[in-house]
Amino acid sequence: MSTISDFSTQISKHIETILPELIAIRHDIHAHPELGYNEHRTSGVIQKFLEDIDVPFEAGLAKGTGVLAHIDGAGHRSVALRADIDALPITEENSFDWKSLHEGCMHACGHDGHTTILLGAAKVLSCIAKEQEIPNPITFVFQPAEEGGGGGLQMVLDGCLDGSRLGKPVGMMFGLHGWPQHQLNHVATREGPMLAADIGVNVTIRGTGGHAAFPHLCIDPIVCAAHVVSSLQLLASRHIDPLDSLVVSITQIHGGTTHNIIPDEVKLSGTMRYLEQKTGEMAKKRFTEIVTSVAKAHGCEADIELRDGYPVTRNHPDAVNTFFDIAKQTIESERVSEFENPVMGGEDFSYYCKEVPSCFFALGLLPEGKDSIPSLHQPTFDFNDDAIATGIQLFCSLALQSCLKDA
Repeated sequence: MSTISDFSTQISKHIETILPELIAIRHDIHAHPELGYNEHRTSGVIQKFLEDIDVPFEAGLAKGTGVLAHIDGAGHRSVALRADIDALPITEENSFDWKSLHEGCMHACGHDGHTTILLGAAKVLSCIAKEQEIPNPITFVFQPAEEGGGGGLQMVLDGCLDGSRLGKPVGMMFGLHGWPQHQLNHVATREGPMLAADIGVNVTIRGTGGHAAFPHLCIDPIVCAAHVVSSLQLLASRHIDPLDSLVVSITQIHGGTTHNIIPDEVKLSGTMRYLEQKTGEMAKKRFTEIVTSVAKAHGCEADIELRDGYPVTRNHPDAVNTFFDIAKQTIESERVSEFENPVMGGEDFSYYCKEVPSCFFALGLLPEGKDSIPSLHQPTFDFNDDAIATGIQLFCSLALQSCLKDA
C-alpha cells in the first residue's frame, strides 16, 4: 500500500504535467459562463474531458446538466469530491483575455476554478488508477445550480450518493470553495456549522391608497412598511442570545407609481440566516408575529411568505478530522488551519452533509503581499490560477487516503 508521501509524489508529477491545460480550461469556462440549470456548454466541456481520459460518467442529471463520474478502487464505499459549475447574473468588469463573453453573466464566485480543480483531480486519479489499484473507489460530482437553484439537492435525489446511478455508495464527501480572504494556498475548515441556513422572505402590506395631499383619507402602507423594517431588526438584537447568530436583511422594497399617490400596497423581500435550527424556528415565529402586529397597529393587512432555503452546511467530525490529518501531511502544516467562525452565506453542499459524513473547506486565493483582492460576487472577481494545483493535490490525497467505514 502506498503511503501519503508516495501518493503525493505521484500526484505532484501529474499536476505539473497537466497544469497548463487546466488553466486554459479554466479560462475557457470563465469566458463562457452559464446560469443554473442552463450550463449546457460547461457540462459538455466536462463530458468531453472525461471521455478523453476514459473515466466513466453519467450525464443529464439534476434537470439536465449535472455530471457524475466514477473511478473504481478497493473497498465497498467511495470518497466523493464535488464541484459546482454555474455562474451568476452579474456583468463582468474585468478586462483580461478570458473575461465573460456573455453580457450580464460571469463566474463571480469561482465555480470555474472549482470545476477545473475537480477535472484535474479526475485526470490525476485516473492516471494513478491505471498504474495500480487505488484504495478507495472515487466519485466525482459536477453539480449545477448552486447559486440559489439547489442543484445539490437534485443530485442527491437523482441517486448520485447512494450508488444507484454509478459506482459504489459514498462513504465520505469533500468539497472546496476559493476564499479571497485567506492567504493563497492556505486551507481551513471547522467541525459543525460552517455556513448558514437561509429563509427567503416575502411580505405584502396592504392599505388604502389615495391622494398624497389627503393622507388622513388613506391607510398608508409605506409608513407601515418602514416600521416593519425597523421592528424586524429587534429579532437579532433582542430575541436571541448575543452569542448565537441571526441575520435579518430586508433587501427590496417596491411600492407606488408616482410622487403624489399613496399606493394600496407595498412589497418587501429579503432573507434571514441562522446556524442553529432552534434559532431559525424562533426567527420564523417572531417574524410573523412582528409583521402581523405592526401591520395591525397601522390599520393594514400583511401577507407573509417564508420559504426555507439551503440548510446549514454542517461538517461532520469524522470528515473534518480526516481532512486535517491528510491535509497536514499533504501540504505544509502551517498552511492548514481552523476556520475561525462560521459565515452567514449559504451553500448547497449542505444537502450532501445531511446524507453522508462530509467536509467543506476553504482554499485561500489571496496572493502574498496583497491586503485584499475582489471578493466573491463582485464584478471584478477572478479565481486565482495559482490555487489550482493545491486544490487538486488535496482532493486527490483525500480521495486516496480517507479511511472509510463500511456500512
